[in-house]
Amino acid sequence: MNITGLAIRNNRLTYFIVLALIMLGINTYFKLPKAQDPGFTMRTVVVTTHFPGANSERVEQLVTDKIEQVIQQMPELDKVTSDSQMGISIISATFKDKYKEMQPIFDKLRRKVESIQGDLPSDASIPIVDDEYGDVFGTVYALRGEGFSYIELKEIADEIRDEILLLNQVAKVEIHGVQKEVVFVEYSNAKLQKLGLSPETLRNILKTINILSSGGDILIGQERITLEPTGNFESIEDIRRAVINLPNSSEMLYLEDIANVYAGYKNPKDNVVHSNGKPALAISISMIDGGNILSLGKTIKPIMSEIQERYPHGLILEPIAFQSDLVEVSVNGFVGNLALSIAIVFLVVLIFLGFRTGLTVAVIVPTVMVITFIVMDLMSIGINKMSLAALIIALGLLVDNGIVMAEGILVRMQKGEENIKAIIATGKEMFLPLLISSLTTSAAFLPIILAQSALSEFTGDIARVVSVALILSWIIALTFIPLLAQILMKVKIKNSDTEDYFSGISYRVYRKILNLALKFKLIFLVMIVLLFMVSIKGLGIVPKVFIAPSTDPIINANFDMPIGTSIETTEQIAYDIENYMQQKWLISSKNKEGVKSWITFVGEGAPKFVLGYSPGSPSPRHISMIINLTDYRLFSKFTQALHKHIQEKYPDLKIKLEKLQNGPPVGYPVSIRVMGKDKDVLYKIAADIKQKLYNIQEVSSVVDDWGAPIKKLLVKVNQERALRAGVTSKDIALSLEASLSGIDLTQFRKEETLIPVTLRSVQSDRQDISKLDNITVYASSTDSQVPLKQVADVEMVWTTGLIKRLNRTKTITVDVQLTHGSTVTPVNDILIPWLNEEAKKWPKGYKFEQGGEAEASGDAVMSIVNALPLAGMMIVLLLVFQFNSIRQMSIVIMTIPLGLIGAIAGLIIAKTSFGFFTILGIVALAGILINNGIVLLDRIRIEIEENGHTPQNAIFEAAQQRLRPILLTTATTIGGMLPLWISHDPMFETMAVAIIFGLLFATVVTLVFVPVMYSILFRVSYK
Repeated sequence: MNITGLAIRNNRLTYFIVLALIMLGINTYFKLPKAQDPGFTMRTVVVTTHFPGANSERVEQLVTDKIEQVIQQMPELDKVTSDSQMGISIISATFKDKYKEMQPIFDKLRRKVESIQGDLPSDASIPIVDDEYGDVFGTVYALRGEGFSYIELKEIADEIRDEILLLNQVAKVEIHGVQKEVVFVEYSNAKLQKLGLSPETLRNILKTINILSSGGDILIGQERITLEPTGNFESIEDIRRAVINLPNSSEMLYLEDIANVYAGYKNPKDNVVHSNGKPALAISISMIDGGNILSLGKTIKPIMSEIQERYPHGLILEPIAFQSDLVEVSVNGFVGNLALSIAIVFLVVLIFLGFRTGLTVAVIVPTVMVITFIVMDLMSIGINKMSLAALIIALGLLVDNGIVMAEGILVRMQKGEENIKAIIATGKEMFLPLLISSLTTSAAFLPIILAQSALSEFTGDIARVVSVALILSWIIALTFIPLLAQILMKVKIKNSDTEDYFSGISYRVYRKILNLALKFKLIFLVMIVLLFMVSIKGLGIVPKVFIAPSTDPIINANFDMPIGTSIETTEQIAYDIENYMQQKWLISSKNKEGVKSWITFVGEGAPKFVLGYSPGSPSPRHISMIINLTDYRLFSKFTQALHKHIQEKYPDLKIKLEKLQNGPPVGYPVSIRVMGKDKDVLYKIAADIKQKLYNIQEVSSVVDDWGAPIKKLLVKVNQERALRAGVTSKDIALSLEASLSGIDLTQFRKEETLIPVTLRSVQSDRQDISKLDNITVYASSTDSQVPLKQVADVEMVWTTGLIKRLNRTKTITVDVQLTHGSTVTPVNDILIPWLNEEAKKWPKGYKFEQGGEAEASGDAVMSIVNALPLAGMMIVLLLVFQFNSIRQMSIVIMTIPLGLIGAIAGLIIAKTSFGFFTILGIVALAGILINNGIVLLDRIRIEIEENGHTPQNAIFEAAQQRLRPILLTTATTIGGMLPLWISHDPMFETMAVAIIFGLLFATVVTLVFVPVMYSILFRVSYK
């Protein structure tokens, strides 16, 4: 089939179709959803169960283990991790990467958890299954105001939420930092004891008063009228005036005579939010799937400005995390790089091919680009860093098809062939080679699509977009380029002497080098092998960085005090950190560089404001901050200063300051998991590992995720003495809870809100440990009262505050922060051999695993390696189909390692790192080299079979004919990559360097290597 001839014969239709596609493509570009990253499927579900009063070991045994058992029965499960803390169990179930449709799996897990609710302790809450863990709240606003109470801020936040939810692109709006209203009923132990009342008695009395029930109805004439007795609490005054009957007495008192009744907020707080060091609320907004974040951002900004104007001066509503702005900067930057790359490619083609031929070839670039947008829309691929990078990668590849086609037409026309015949003949000649080269290059990217990992899902758009662009460029090269060639290309007919066609200095130099290499084949091959071995050795000195972090001027800061720290202490530390930032780093009229704004979450993590962020488990000891800098280059200076300030004041504070991560979250760069049964043995092993790590130069700080054992007051009930006093263990627990933490008596409704009424002792009784022994214990059966010391002994004990497990095995993880500029390789090179030796000394059943970057990179690379055989087989089949020759297929495959030599040298010269995106660059490089090999070998075949040349002459003739197209492909690809290198984008710089230097070396060598290998395998002698 000759589609070139078909396009020429139906030229009007061809022009119309291409023009229509260009117009549609331009329109599609503006409609495509814009995002910073393409995203990936979150396959994690979090199950939270509260078990008040239970220590971590009881939570592990009675709650965590039972839920983990049923979750582990699911064949889709990859791993299950758990945190068992005082009073709470948090279990995370992560499913295998091969599953894409997660909702049926999440529903199955929910049913599994529901099935064992009856086996959990009666005091445990119903497990809460959160299957929306992956929701991203890309827009976070802080709401604060001098003189505004939490209640007033909450009312304003509710109004904002209701208004924002009306937007069709908004999926969810959540409010963080809300303080729960509580009505406190505070009593004095001495007074309650004197009146003969107990907390349980008060609760029962108030429950009988605060009730809403029907009084029936009565028929009056033709109407039936309902009777509604009053009595339920409708205000705090109603609670104060509640009538209390004293036991064994006819005397009655108001509740306010017995206790102090007042409105307040839940204490201790569950969590709290600060904005720029002031109490605040956080409003986080999540976009619907497939929404356009740029469009949403442009809609939200004016709405928020208008809302702020409605309220009195002093209310501040400011964006803290605004993904729309980040996406706009990111997309604009990449679009700028893409435009610059296209301009460079245009310039290179015009310079080397001349204006007419160059314009014919250059048109393929914008044409294919805009048509690619149409296919991207059909494949639900939006505009993001990956898809735009793919278009830049594809530039050199797609223009190659146009160059080869134009070069073939040009040579035929120079030999005297008629315009139309030369075009149709070239199209027929190049139909299969260009198709095979496009398909093999696409197949080189196939492992990225087939690999079953979150990272491959994250980068998959690169492979898809490159493949689409290549196939489209093949079609355009065989249809639209010939039409332009018919109009634009005008050449002088030359004589048949080969020297006339290839008489330039570059051709003469090339012939001499080629002639020399063909005469001394073995020496040439030995040199190549030696260079390859040296380059592989050189890879060892290249720093390894899995994926470089983002350059967004945002710091993700997390701080943790030791387990058991109160939220009041944690909040005070947060205020101190904020005060330091405000005094030293907050921008002002005098200080233009520093911190623009920040938001602090105490007691919980920040909302998932980017996909690569993991909020972690809520805890009173935890502080999470989102800090906005004026420039990402301040990161090192700011974090070092902040780290130093904090360490000097709070040596026990665990500090983690990091840039936003690109791709799936990795956590700490170096992590070692130690697994076993006995927690004391685990503590000992972890301590040894930490000691070893502190002796490694690149290590900044070392922590473990269990923390030190915590103090606990153990109330040991003497059952014999308790029985004599007529009190039960339940009486003791209830009396202690009422006196110290407080118990809920009842609740009253304030509009649509139910507010609990909590009974607790006065602060002087609550917070004085010396009065613990004298807390009154009330016997529910006899109404008698005894001091606690009469029925129980209180002693201080140490306990494990947090027990973590992985796949139902106790697991303690040692996490490492590196010094600025250090990489994981030197640390692992020292640590892992030492651990392998130490593990031999551990008790049986104890082992270690690597986490962090080593695990993430290993999993990602292994998923690609597993997909390589299929991709390799496809490439081999395509090459064998093209050449019908095992030897020619082998020659093409052998060109791939040549790219590694230049790529590794480039990484060393450019002083950059080797990571996942370097591998992507090498894959793209392999595709280009395969393409070059195919067109060169195919030309040798044509010279022998169709033009009647001897093999010796055919090699020279083919090499010279393909010299300019191959060099132009190299020049255009390098030109397209230069903006990515120059921009120093941390994620793509290493990929650009690998392609640029790899191609520079491999192109020169390929032009000699392929002819040499052909002459060896086909026994073509040049002696």
